Amino acid sequence: MNNDKPKQELPVNPFEDQKTRISNRKYVRIGVHSGKGGVGKTFLSVNIAYSLADAGYRVGLLDADIDCPNVAKFLGIEGKIATKNQAMTMIEPVLSNGVKIISTALLNPQSEAPIIIRGPIKHNMLVNFLSSTNWGELDYLIIDLPPGTADVPLSAMQLSALDALILITTPTKEAILDTARAKNMAQKLGIQILGFVENMSGSIFGTKSAEIEKRLGIECLGSIELSLEIAQTNEQGEIAFLKIGSLREIREKIKQTIEKEKMKSNIS
Repeated sequence: MNNDKPKQELPVNPFEDQKTRISNRKYVRIGVHSGKGGVGKTFLSVNIAYSLADAGYRVGLLDADIDCPNVAKFLGIEGKIATKNQAMTMIEPVLSNGVKIISTALLNPQSEAPIIIRGPIKHNMLVNFLSSTNWGELDYLIIDLPPGTADVPLSAMQLSALDALILITTPTKEAILDTARAKNMAQKLGIQILGFVENMSGSIFGTKSAEIEKRLGIECLGSIELSLEIAQTNEQGEIAFLKIGSLREIREKIKQTIEKEKMKSNIS
């Protein structure tokens, strides 16, 4: 009797044609992902994007959370996506302090209006954002991915042709469990994980970066303590990585890790 467990196959990528077209773009694509919502994914995506821009890189930021976009609100952006050519097939991102941004929040001026759409439309919008945005010359595209491991984040990862992924979690047991699921999903899809960030650590939730590192087998890029200063900086739409001195070390480590990935990708 054969007791070998059947090999679990990778999810089929139904977007291979679109992915091939998207992967021809000459910049490094870094996804920021969490297994659970509300752990600081948009905070990290925005801060990584602006840290790279501050270092002189050309950066785009894509809010891939199609139905619950937060990047524009986080930054206080009220611009609007435009189309460039007569056929209206080329999308112009909104430029905000040196970073080019695309988000469904920039399609509708009513920020509290729900985006009520089904899966296939989300996928089509994401394809358009990835393949039809006039990013111009970029060094990096940071992609704020939707949380979880179901249909939408799966499609987003498959479509984005990611070069690498950074995970973010909090020290709570539920978030750590969901981070393990997100890590396993990325590995099944063959996506390299650069490491994880532990957010909201400190006296309230504790600090479990060493435990998480051991459990997941991936590097901790840093721990960010839950603090009033960071919360107030976020509420003001400012970039904590650039404003708060205590975050300099994690900012530099993440930047250097991403720079190494660019060198490995051999993209100039």
